Amino acid sequence: MGSFLTSGRMAERFRGFLPVIVDVETGGFDCSRHALLEIAVCPIEMREDGSIYPGEITSTHVDPYPGSQIDPKALEVTGIDVDHPFRGALPEREALNHVFLPVRQALRRHECQRAILVGHNASFDLGFLNAAVARTQHKRNPFHPFSTFDTVSLAGLAVGQTVLSRAVQAIGLDWSGDDAHSAVYDTERTAQLFCHITNRWRALAIGEAAPSAEPAGAA
Repeated sequence: MGSFLTSGRMAERFRGFLPVIVDVETGGFDCSRHALLEIAVCPIEMREDGSIYPGEITSTHVDPYPGSQIDPKALEVTGIDVDHPFRGALPEREALNHVFLPVRQALRRHECQRAILVGHNASFDLGFLNAAVARTQHKRNPFHPFSTFDTVSLAGLAVGQTVLSRAVQAIGLDWSGDDAHSAVYDTERTAQLFCHITNRWRALAIGEAAPSAEPAGAA
């Protein structure tokens, strides 16, 4: 097994990528017309022994961009009150600046080339992120434009669950239905799930020999 599992340098662990957990809450399922309403990011950190753990979460509410649509059914799920006077939402470009800053700082700290989005159903989060970047013509997007790590696939492989709540409970963590569908809460739990599965696989890979690729009885 390669030394990348024990190097203790993030830049050597994921081919120069920095995993960053991202969760978005939105006004619907279509990133081309529904509003981005909330976004949270959590850069992943690494210990000296090569194991990983969730870093600090940065989040913000987002003002619906002009002309965007919001499906009332989506708000029923998220519980977001777009017109709440204390919501503290930022315009899209300012919101992106807010969450991109700690990601770029983590990239420099870990000497990584680019961030890679980690999400539960990652294509959904990346679609809304990329749409906001395109609308605002943001030139300093630290994320890879199409590559992702998806915890749906990882959890399906590791614990036989693809729903975030069930996967989180399968690894021994609590799940609060009241807090779910908040960008911060879902980011926190997704980060814990990703780190648990990654660290578990790493421990197994280091501690056990890989099975032979030869068929049984081969000379």
